[in-house]
Amino acid sequence: MTTINKDNNKEMFPIVDEEGNIISAASRGECHNGSKLLHPVVHLHIFNSKGDIYLQKRPEWKDIQPGKWDTAVGGHIDLGESVEMALHRETLEELGISDFTAERLPHYVFESERERELVFPHRCTYDNAITPSPETDGGRFWSMKEIHDNMGKGVFTPNFESEFVQLFGK
Repeated sequence: MTTINKDNNKEMFPIVDEEGNIISAASRGECHNGSKLLHPVVHLHIFNSKGDIYLQKRPEWKDIQPGKWDTAVGGHIDLGESVEMALHRETLEELGISDFTAERLPHYVFESERERELVFPHRCTYDNAITPSPETDGGRFWSMKEIHDNMGKGVFTPNFESEFVQLFGK
């Protein structure tokens, strides 16, 4: 029996205010249908000691930005989960990494045509093995030159591009 990967539109997310206080809950489908219900997510930017940044490739089956390169780790915070719990769960699920120390960066609201997210970005330096899961289409480290050369060309997700510039400059 073959299983087709796809996002679970019935998965429940907390709905929050701009400081992260939970005000209600809604399904993934409701959050991604243009409703602009603000829901929290975590991001982890992984650098190696040479200063390169690891990006994951989003699978073609994702409901948002399929096939584009994105932040190393990105995921929704589940109902009842803290930012730190979600960060560690998503990093283990997506890249097989459990032994990292992350620095929390300032949170912000990201809005696209389909959704609004309260993003809690983090960064870390990591030089050990990374094992991407089937939740991704793999990944690799990119030099800063490669990042700059590919900005604005449709290679990266708009969220990654705006966050990269906001957090790390051009």
